[in-house]
Amino acid sequence: MKKLTFLIMGIVALCIVSVTLSFISQEKPPTETKNNTAESLGNRFLTLNTVVRVNSIEVTRNRNEGSDENTVHTLEYAKLFREAIVAGWPEASITWAFSWQAIFSELENYKQIREYAKQCHEKYGDDVTFIPGGFFANAYNTRKQVNKDFHDALKGISEFMGNGFRPQSVVAGFLAAENLQYLAEKENIHVCQGNIWSQYAIDNQDGDGSISYPYYPSKEHFCKPAQSNNDLIDCVNLDGWTCDFLSARREGFKGGFNSRMGVGPIETLREHGPKLGLEQILATTAVHFDKGFELNNFAWVTNCWEISLVKPIGQLESLTAWLKEIRKRWPNAKFITQGEFGLLWRKEFKNNDKINYRFVQKGTGIGGSDNDKEIRWYMNKSFRLALLKDLNNNSENVIDLTRYDLTAIEPMDMTRRWSLMGIINQKQTRPQDKPIPFKKLSKKDKLFISKRYSEFK
Repeated sequence: MKKLTFLIMGIVALCIVSVTLSFISQEKPPTETKNNTAESLGNRFLTLNTVVRVNSIEVTRNRNEGSDENTVHTLEYAKLFREAIVAGWPEASITWAFSWQAIFSELENYKQIREYAKQCHEKYGDDVTFIPGGFFANAYNTRKQVNKDFHDALKGISEFMGNGFRPQSVVAGFLAAENLQYLAEKENIHVCQGNIWSQYAIDNQDGDGSISYPYYPSKEHFCKPAQSNNDLIDCVNLDGWTCDFLSARREGFKGGFNSRMGVGPIETLREHGPKLGLEQILATTAVHFDKGFELNNFAWVTNCWEISLVKPIGQLESLTAWLKEIRKRWPNAKFITQGEFGLLWRKEFKNNDKINYRFVQKGTGIGGSDNDKEIRWYMNKSFRLALLKDLNNNSENVIDLTRYDLTAIEPMDMTRRWSLMGIINQKQTRPQDKPIPFKKLSKKDKLFISKRYSEFK
């Protein structure tokens, strides 16, 4: 009798285990995504981040340099934002970045948004992650504190997401090399939005000097592409906002223009209205999805649309319209999370040796994008080079030459000045930055460039 009882109990146990394993095998792993079969080369990509915060610029865990945004961070606004994306691109996956206070706030609206982000991960494949220091972590915190913030915040995200969830990337605005290395080696995160290309004299930190497409950063400076495997940090560094190249060459708001104008809603829709603003957003997108794709055999446009921007009338309608137009013009484009995109790039590029990004843009005539100018950019492991042409007289000058083979040093104190200024910098803030014809560069620099690009011989 006892043997029969044990036999029946054993059969029941095996059945339970079998059913459980069958159920588990059918579940999608928490960090698995639906777009992981794509390749970076030969494709056009769009990535979109959003930021959920309690205060506009949370520079430390308990200090902010902005206003309370509690009233504009509600479940209603989060849903309106996400539904506007679905209306324009139903299969899209985005990245949600929560500030420290938004992760741990006990206020009901933040509890609801956290739960909604979890639902969006399960339904759309969205990634959910952390943003330290309100985009400017190293301007207000030591590197040691930034690492501690990452560790504790990522743990907090895993807890409210559940099921062993782990973000594929982080959003950081600017991030020092040491912190990027920490993410790769200690947190096993290999994608970071860690530079804001060309930003200077805007907001709370400067960081001009990098290239605008993905690269492995150097241990010397987060804006510098690694020059060797010993120098390489295995964390793909991504830009935060795709900018109009003509506008981006300007210093801050000099001349009454916004140097950050491109696809961002603040600099376009808020500045120029929904009609002209959307025109600029689409023109910036086309720079990459048309000529950029032809030159680079892949294209990438990225944007950050903060939840605090949902309230203004017309913003979400423009977001939906932008996405619909992308699908109409470039039907094969892929809209995935920045983590997915970065990991696809990382899979294809093991170091910086093969990166060679080229861009050509004629100004749009909107804001600081002069319609009588054309800019050419060359970006690779060794240098970045920009030439600006005046279409009225066909003259052309070098406006930026930043050599990455030279030693770079990050600031050790907490400061806003994190730019990597080269031989000539596009912002023209130093006497040496005055634009000059290519032929007037030093022989050494001309030879250095011509070794990479025969057209300059």
